[in-house]
Amino acid sequence: MARTQVGIIGAGPAGLLLSYLLHAEGIDAVVLEARSREYVERRVRAGVCEHPTVELLREIGVGARMDAEGLPHHGFSLRFDGADHRIALTELTGKSIMVYGQQEIVKDLIAAHEAKGHPVEFEVADVELSDVDGERPRVRYRDVDGKPRELQCAVIAGCDGFHGVSRPSAPGLKPIDREYPFAWLGVLARTPPSHEELIYTYHERGFALHSMRSPEVTRLYLQVPQDEKIEEWPDDRIWSELSARLATSDGFSLHEGPILDKSVTPMRSFVAEPMRYGRLFLAGDAAHIVPPTGAKGMNLAVADVRVLSRALVELLRHNRSELAESYSDTCLARVWRAEHFSWSMTSMLHTAPGADDFQRRLQLSQLRYTVSSTAAATSLAENYVGLPFE
Repeated sequence: MARTQVGIIGAGPAGLLLSYLLHAEGIDAVVLEARSREYVERRVRAGVCEHPTVELLREIGVGARMDAEGLPHHGFSLRFDGADHRIALTELTGKSIMVYGQQEIVKDLIAAHEAKGHPVEFEVADVELSDVDGERPRVRYRDVDGKPRELQCAVIAGCDGFHGVSRPSAPGLKPIDREYPFAWLGVLARTPPSHEELIYTYHERGFALHSMRSPEVTRLYLQVPQDEKIEEWPDDRIWSELSARLATSDGFSLHEGPILDKSVTPMRSFVAEPMRYGRLFLAGDAAHIVPPTGAKGMNLAVADVRVLSRALVELLRHNRSELAESYSDTCLARVWRAEHFSWSMTSMLHTAPGADDFQRRLQLSQLRYTVSSTAAATSLAENYVGLPFE
């Protein structure tokens, strides 16, 4: 049986960043991941990094490629009434965001682990957590060769996402959730972005988002019905619908190109309270999900593990438990602020099935107020660039 101080389940941004922060403080950690390294390095997810996330990655020394290849953005557009209305993030807040794919952050963190010899085990199977309410929780699993292994830990960090094994291993958590009556059809296209910044579009046919991953690759989204099948969306239909929703009165031109990937993602809000059970701590999507409209998912995971890393250093090095005991409450304060922001952006920009003219006029009223009021625009900008860490 092997031993470590912190067993980390999941090699996404949360698990890898937590491991890196702990190793920097002299705390042993082992990361276990069910997928292959190739899979997690190519898994396309979030692309917007909040200001605090960018600053943290720079601070710990893993931000060099992000600064070289990422795309700093100082604003974004709300598009409605056939026109763009820019939210000037930097002018309003003094801060900016960085467009840099989650998979690129994962690549950077894996490379940093490799360079320092920190252990990450890929392609593990049959992961089971036990004794999480005791002093020595255990992780049983099969390694890449199928051999049974057991890892004894002082603490387990569940960073394995919404469908992982960690949250079901914590009995008594209270799930609080909401499902939305629509989904996002997301595409990755090999074509230069059609606009220098993100465009969030309110349209009577449904929401659309123009984003990007690089100067050569564009990320685009369409609101679709909740039960939509990707087979119903050939490439020509996708481009036609995007063109219709993103059209402006001044003749906006959408760049088209080969679609590299497309998928339909359901929309939900979910929070599990508390984010801790005994010696098992949940972080990131294992504990909470936000609609992607507010670009908060990965950034919340980063905020979680920043708090958790400090709590575990205090607990395991100094035998002080105050930060560990307050971990859940500390994180949930930020989580619920992000949940509200993401819900409000979603509600303001999406067309609900069966929505009547009253509801549509309320949405347009809110959009017009947001872009005409400095106070309203500043509030949106402050939340979007990321509230300061505690």
